[in-house]
Amino acid sequence: MADRLGDMLLSQGLIDASQLAKALALLKGQRIPLGEALISLGFATEAQVWRALAQQQKLPFVDLESDADRGGRIKPSVIDAVPASVVEEHRVVPVALRDGRLVLALDDPLATFSMDTLQFVLDLDLTVALTTPTGLRRAMGHYYGLHAEGPDTDLAQAMGEDVGEEDDAPIIRLVSRMLNTAVESGASDVHVEPLDGRIRIRFRKDGVLAEVATHELQMLGPLMSRLKIMAGMDIAERRKPQDGRITISVGGRSIDIRASILPGNHGESMVMRLLDKERGLVSLAELGFGDADLGRFRKVISRPNGIVLVTGPTGSGKTTTLYAALKELNQANVKIITAEDPVEYEIAGINQVQVHPRIGLTFARILRAMLRQAPNVILVGEIRDAETAEVAIQAALTGHLVFATLHTNDAPSALARLSDMGVKPFLVSASIQAVVAQRLVRRLCSACRVSYEPTPNELRSVGLDEQRVQGRTIYRAEGCGECRFTGYDGRIAAFELLVMDATLRDMAFRNEPTPALRAQAERSDCLVPLRVDGVSKVLSGLTTISEVLRVSSER
Repeated sequence: MADRLGDMLLSQGLIDASQLAKALALLKGQRIPLGEALISLGFATEAQVWRALAQQQKLPFVDLESDADRGGRIKPSVIDAVPASVVEEHRVVPVALRDGRLVLALDDPLATFSMDTLQFVLDLDLTVALTTPTGLRRAMGHYYGLHAEGPDTDLAQAMGEDVGEEDDAPIIRLVSRMLNTAVESGASDVHVEPLDGRIRIRFRKDGVLAEVATHELQMLGPLMSRLKIMAGMDIAERRKPQDGRITISVGGRSIDIRASILPGNHGESMVMRLLDKERGLVSLAELGFGDADLGRFRKVISRPNGIVLVTGPTGSGKTTTLYAALKELNQANVKIITAEDPVEYEIAGINQVQVHPRIGLTFARILRAMLRQAPNVILVGEIRDAETAEVAIQAALTGHLVFATLHTNDAPSALARLSDMGVKPFLVSASIQAVVAQRLVRRLCSACRVSYEPTPNELRSVGLDEQRVQGRTIYRAEGCGECRFTGYDGRIAAFELLVMDATLRDMAFRNEPTPALRAQAERSDCLVPLRVDGVSKVLSGLTTISEVLRVSSER
């Protein structure tokens, strides 16, 4: 892309070959875009670069900078079509209404993907035009009274305040090495934590945190400034929590990083969750379902309507299970729409919408808009309140198959949780098709696992006896170089699948207590407890008794 932009500016006579060479040398040393390098060297103006970008991306260009200088030429009716909160959140300004389509000006040629979200918010047909960052900022201030700083200003402030010229490259290299190492080691998240006198870096791998590095405390300012810039956060704000997003490429793979900052006694700590878009999408068969449960689950998701809930704590793999189900259902004749916060993995052929509560784009609002799109299958990232639950249930009762997550400890508790939210028991009874509760257990390293004879107490702790394990091999974790001496390599899910039948629906209709629902489900083989599924994985040599005990409890 950089070379094409340079060639366009050369062909238009705006720069010469010597200037292009100097700009390319600068961008390699400072890792900045070619356009920014040309502007900083004085070889091209912002307007010239952004006009060329517009031509490159086949977008119209609008000069908002001169419009704002001349007192404003955008009609008030056009300005009134977009609330200030949307303008601030998405960095767009409406400029005209042409052939029934609202034209929005933005300064990032790669941000046009947000138009799908804005169409839901504004309920209007949209098209986009490109403008300069300076023009956009001036228009936001002139028409909406918003004083947004541009990315160039933020970058200069950040590097000038916290990172000196000499320290710039080392900090960039440190952050790059830290994130690359985390991805290559298979970590799910990175924790940067200031302690008394030092900075601790920890990776979470296979659900377990381990310290991997430590740094001097004086590096906290430069380190946080670099990470904030990458995540699009406010580098001047140190008192409030912040959330951001980073995208990096490691080994040709695109890695999406969700970053969260929390102020503490010794300074700000940051947690970065790594989402590998290629490795995150798996098939149903790879999840860890037993043969019987896999067949039951496939039968449930083939139904035309109803709700399928997936429950469990944060980090238990709920999203992976839902995406595996959508991947199986994703056919040319099936319309699938999702509402997620955040959109963790992009799936070709599926319409995915990002939740933005700050501008009123909630799960419930997206759900209502979805129903006008005539979908067959709907995914709701999380049912958090009664409004979302009721809209989801109404969708299920009007011919849609709805997938959603819910935070409960086990499968039968999901029914009571919906009732606690204020959903009528008869609606719960009529709409719920199945509930999946799950946990992630670490998978034994096949290179170093060691067979052994568990004690009678160990067997009893997971409901086994010596007769049942006779002729079976039980393994424990040992540790070797291949698994970094943990004894485990990767994770697999343990499931508790509850499929509703007539008796359970009747009990849910009468709002009977959860223990009674669980007892009936187990008697009628509508539910295999999570611990029992975990034990089957122990007997298959996939995990250990201690792992099953870690994620399950007696009922």
